Amino acid sequence: MTAVTPTAAPPAAPEPFSSSRLPAGWPHWALVAVVVAIACYAPFELVPFRTFQLAMAMIYAVALLGLNLIVGHTGQISLGHGAFFALGAYTAAILMDRWETPYPATLPIAAVVTFVLGLALGIPVLRLRGLYLALVTLAIAVFLVPLLKRFDELTGGSMGLTLPKPRPPAWSGLAEDQWLYFLALATTLLSFLLVAGMLRSRVGRALHAVRDNEIAAEVLGVRLAFHKTLAFAWSASFAGVAGCLYTWVIAYVSPDSFAVGLSITLLAGLVVGGLGSRWGPVLGGLFVMYVPNLAQDVNQAAPGVIFGLLIIAVMYLAPNGAAGLVDRAARWLGRRVRPLLRKGNTDAH
Repeated sequence: MTAVTPTAAPPAAPEPFSSSRLPAGWPHWALVAVVVAIACYAPFELVPFRTFQLAMAMIYAVALLGLNLIVGHTGQISLGHGAFFALGAYTAAILMDRWETPYPATLPIAAVVTFVLGLALGIPVLRLRGLYLALVTLAIAVFLVPLLKRFDELTGGSMGLTLPKPRPPAWSGLAEDQWLYFLALATTLLSFLLVAGMLRSRVGRALHAVRDNEIAAEVLGVRLAFHKTLAFAWSASFAGVAGCLYTWVIAYVSPDSFAVGLSITLLAGLVVGGLGSRWGPVLGGLFVMYVPNLAQDVNQAAPGVIFGLLIIAVMYLAPNGAAGLVDRAARWLGRRVRPLLRKGNTDAH
């Protein structure tokens, strides 16, 4: 009797690509990849002034990221965010001017200082709600400017402080404006990743519960005071980081640069960009950077008028802000691309 030798099974055919294997939310991540690629390429094609403007837009986006954390994701009103922006800027400026601290070390110090101050202020302030909370945070922004002018020896008084700009290292091969741009870009990406991770955690779910219904959140075991204070502290910390970057890029700080109008402008930018959205701080940063400059070319009073008209238009036409339009475009793109992928999958069979 002849033994039958078992034969190896033929290798399985590779599974054809299927659109169902794409990760959830892939249009969003594809859009992020495109935006980051364009952002990395832009400084090599733009003139130094345009590179500077984009760096400033990213700095404002980091500040709005913090403001979005407290206003968009926690549902609290803050009109004093410009004060923490100023504190971060002055912390970096004083460290560099008075103690000759290397500029990279000023970023974590500014973040920690503003976080601690935000935590200290958040404990009593966030016991208030609505209009009272808005007025108290507005008062913080109002009294900061005269306070900065009083300490001449430390802050430079009304004249402010002039600083040297960070020089690019020799190994980078970058110009000064390009180096500052990439510092702002790297900090912006890291800040957005940190906030995205926070919002996906238990802390993020607790903040959204507080925003949606404080009473129901408390019944479910969410510690309202703790999470609101923590959100306020993190919000202040991101504003401090943005202020530190501002000092690096501008190389000059003055109390009048951080008047109460800055806080109003930041809030308006976030509303136009989109409260509680992923793209809101980015679009809001572009708004804060470009719209006032363009409006002032028309008339000195035009920025205030345009802010009011844009906010009214957003409330009526796009309640989720410009970011809502971007999300809608991403979903439209996903609906158009999926049938093409399925058709390619069928043709492969």
